[in-house]
Amino acid sequence: MVDDLKLKVRTSGEFADPLLFIIMDGVGLYRGRGEGYAGNAFEQAKTPNLDRLFKEAPVFLELKAHGKAVGLPTDDDMGNSEVGHNTLGGGRVFEQGAKLVNTAIGSGALFTTQVWRDLVDQVKAGGGIFHLLGLVSDGNVHSHIKHLLALIERLEAEGVARVRVHALADGRDVEPMSYHRYIAQLETLLSRISRNQEMDFAVASGGGRMRMTMDRYNADWQMVQRGWAAHVLGRGRGFRSCSDAIEVLRAETPGIIDQDLDPFVIVDSNGAPIGPIGDGDSVVLFNFRGDRAIEISRALTEKNLTEFDRERIPKIAFAGMMEYDGDLHIPPRFLVHPPAIDKTVSEYLVRNGVSQLAVAETQKFGHVTYFWNGNNSKQFDPELEDWVEVPSDKVPFDQKPEMKAREVCQVVENALDQGAYRFIRVNFANGDMVGHTGSLDASIEAMEVVDECIGRLERAVNRVGGMMVVTADHGNLDMMYEVEKTTSKVKMDANGVPVKKTSHTLSPVPWVLLGHGAESYRANHRLNQPGLGNIAATLLLLLGFEAPEDYLPALVRIQKDI
Repeated sequence: MVDDLKLKVRTSGEFADPLLFIIMDGVGLYRGRGEGYAGNAFEQAKTPNLDRLFKEAPVFLELKAHGKAVGLPTDDDMGNSEVGHNTLGGGRVFEQGAKLVNTAIGSGALFTTQVWRDLVDQVKAGGGIFHLLGLVSDGNVHSHIKHLLALIERLEAEGVARVRVHALADGRDVEPMSYHRYIAQLETLLSRISRNQEMDFAVASGGGRMRMTMDRYNADWQMVQRGWAAHVLGRGRGFRSCSDAIEVLRAETPGIIDQDLDPFVIVDSNGAPIGPIGDGDSVVLFNFRGDRAIEISRALTEKNLTEFDRERIPKIAFAGMMEYDGDLHIPPRFLVHPPAIDKTVSEYLVRNGVSQLAVAETQKFGHVTYFWNGNNSKQFDPELEDWVEVPSDKVPFDQKPEMKAREVCQVVENALDQGAYRFIRVNFANGDMVGHTGSLDASIEAMEVVDECIGRLERAVNRVGGMMVVTADHGNLDMMYEVEKTTSKVKMDANGVPVKKTSHTLSPVPWVLLGHGAESYRANHRLNQPGLGNIAATLLLLLGFEAPEDYLPALVRIQKDI
């Protein structure tokens, strides 16, 4: 037993045995000022179980799940599943990717690292191309365009002659048809630099993030293969500029949103690709979030990758903006160190002998394991921890909005009935993954399936005399239409159709406590604007422990101690 991870056992109050912790991914509580907002899938869904729990459970709270409450730079920044689960599992608020990168670029520290120097020196000495690959938007979830522009301007200042940008389209963490605006900003800078005859800066390839490059959790390596074909092999439909590609692709498929755009490459007057990644080049993946950066990083750095035939493996210098997997060290070289998150709630529980189960389908499996455990991909103690991944289907989520929620629910229900674990955590991915499609009808159906599972698990918890907590990591399907910031009225396109919102929201999230002994707890009203970071101490309290001093205070207090 590690002495500094030994917790004090509480001597009063009801203990949870077992405790079920449910994360409804992407389910927020939108409180729009506009009357009759028609885009809230949560409110339109039939959710009898959650409706009842919100009214009758011993404790119901609303928690902050965005901005500074989860370690992001400002309260204008949407929360996301990565920082949400880091904060849920860590019990404290850590500075996250965007803020760390802002600091490293703003101070200039990023450009003094040996990694950056090696990348620049390689192309200057050998005449290679410096490639910048990543998501081009200001969504601030996986990347931010200001980071890309800062890197480009630094490369200009350092006299790098040739730069190519592989510009992935977002439309998921930002407005669904906004790619053209970011590309216009990018192309303006590249064109200005290239007016210097000694400089050649341009976009080399692009396409939608859900079509290429940015797969996660090994769900669909064909996405990475399509990205590889465009970025490395220079293979794909050719256009003379990125703006031309956007215009043509949208005209050919009216209504297509940016995340679904097919891959393309930029070609010269002879039809040859202008910027495939080749021997002697340097490459920076400028995304800072890890989950959708790991697979393309592996493809660009591993000699013996077997997931797909790369055909040609260029000899390059590669770095990620950050280390995307600190345990597996992916990638080997990176520019900004990720937050150091130690002593997570699961590590405390393991060191104090508490058996645990983590369950999710593929799309969120890494969130209840890797991100929950402080960016650690290994179990703290395999004897006390089990992780169950239910494989996600490879179909568009709006075509099957139930996803694998019922199968995930069955795993948890069986585990409760078997009585093998004291603490079970589960993520239902539907609210986030279906919400990102922009389909209101599918999101309503997704929410109804999640509510069905909540009811099943409530009954299972009651059968075994346990407690249950229901919450979320951020909002998404609570706002399926964009709204005007000043009036909260729904934005309409030129045809009078509501503009789809595919990104996360700034909404608070619910937190509900119920089950055997839950009535002995009351909300901790001493807290001012509680957030996700307060949950870990709460879980420890419910399981019968006193939280460590550096954890944020628990959301509830034992009633007789008030």
